[in-house]
Amino acid sequence: MSLLKATLTNSASRVFGKMASKRFPSLIQLGINKLYTSVTGVDLSAFYPHSHYPTLNALFTRELRYKREFSKDPKSIISPSDSFITAQGVIEASDALQIKGFSYNIRELLTENFEEENIERLIGGKFLNFYLSPMDYHRYHVPMDLTVSRVVHIPGLLYPVNFKYLRKVPSLFVKNERVILECKDINGKLFYIILVGALNVGKMTLSFDERIETNVDASELKVYDYEDMTLKKGDELGMFMMGSTIVLLFENEFVDLEDKEGKAVRFGEIVATKH
Repeated sequence: MSLLKATLTNSASRVFGKMASKRFPSLIQLGINKLYTSVTGVDLSAFYPHSHYPTLNALFTRELRYKREFSKDPKSIISPSDSFITAQGVIEASDALQIKGFSYNIRELLTENFEEENIERLIGGKFLNFYLSPMDYHRYHVPMDLTVSRVVHIPGLLYPVNFKYLRKVPSLFVKNERVILECKDINGKLFYIILVGALNVGKMTLSFDERIETNVDASELKVYDYEDMTLKKGDELGMFMMGSTIVLLFENEFVDLEDKEGKAVRFGEIVATKH
């Protein structure tokens, strides 16, 4: 995909978002909802039925009908989403894999808006990449008890983040729009949650700060600092409009990863354990 085409996807995604938010007469909307779930393979067994959603966006961002169970063990780290682990492993010399054969540089991913000494703490640490497909539940959750000290919103392009493009576009995560959360666990261990935008992702949201609005006509990078912003494990963190990617980066000697690469995971499933 050329840079021009990639830039056009931002506008296309905004248009798609407006269309997906349009309310059609109930019978027409029911047909749209059923067509979408049929084409994408969405399973609504854990959610409300097709007739519950007045717009396609409401279906994309559907909430769970019943609370998902997860481990309360403070050492366990749970998947923030229903997704597929495209890559996981060790952050070596500032690099992590987006998929086998293609890597991204964590300094470029995080930008200069985070302290260099904090980025250095990630070298030798672990990473996890979660890909959310159009069929997945699109809300994301807090993987462990944590505090958020800083959020950086970086406007960018909206390349698709499916396997075709992960194998085609070097440093794809660095090129796309993203929202980065700098976090610490209850023991002061550092990690980052990176929400990566993608084609047709009209918006990424954060439940604790409505000021952060993605995929608008914004070219300005914005930084938000917090004091005492505490979030609990399993709490809803926000949502994607359509599929995208979440990246977790952990400081060195913090966690051991479960063997999940190339596997589907569900929100609440254990993906790592603290030392």
